[in-house]
Amino acid sequence: MESYKKEFIEFMVEAKVLSFGEFTLKSGRKSPFFMNAGAYVTGTQLRRLGEYYAKAIHNQYGDDFDVLFGPAYKGIPLSVATTMAYSELYGKEIRYCSNRKEMKDHGDTGILLGSSLKDGDRVVIIEDVTTSGKSIEETFPIIQAQARVSIRGLMVSLNRCERGKGEKSALEEIKELYGFETNAIVSMYEVVEYLYNRPCQGNILIDDAMKQAIDEYYARYGVR
Repeated sequence: MESYKKEFIEFMVEAKVLSFGEFTLKSGRKSPFFMNAGAYVTGTQLRRLGEYYAKAIHNQYGDDFDVLFGPAYKGIPLSVATTMAYSELYGKEIRYCSNRKEMKDHGDTGILLGSSLKDGDRVVIIEDVTTSGKSIEETFPIIQAQARVSIRGLMVSLNRCERGKGEKSALEEIKELYGFETNAIVSMYEVVEYLYNRPCQGNILIDDAMKQAIDEYYARYGVR
């Protein structure tokens, strides 16, 4: 496992973004783990988060893109932080772009924030986590309506590795439906591999009992 992935797992725990216990998800599933990207709230956390996204994007897509698109609302700070980090780490200026939930009809008008999109742009979409693909369903037509762009792929922070609407993961469903690559900084399988019986922030977060709960959850909902 790449070192930035190990660091990112530690970072999620440190920032209290990734928790273990018993949680009821929006889907109604009872999950032994939960990710709350809204817990990234400080300047230092956002700077580090942008760096991890930038490293993962560079690892998966290289420099072959022009724009980072962050769907409103959580994608807005992600796209800003990551474009800044990408410039610092790799010396390439990437434009950020996000959508508004409501059309603005005065001042800085339109549906977009940040950069406009133009014909020929290569776009990477950036999100926190994807469980159903609804955000992409909403933003894909917005992107396509702005210009003739090519979408290089999607990057999320954590792949939960569980079924979406059907028998495949949400990321696999998005890939099949829209035809672009989907990736994550880390997968939940990598998280489990790294944290199992290993101290993190002074605690064993995945002991034998938690590992069993996670295994049972994936026996019911998981995909590889």
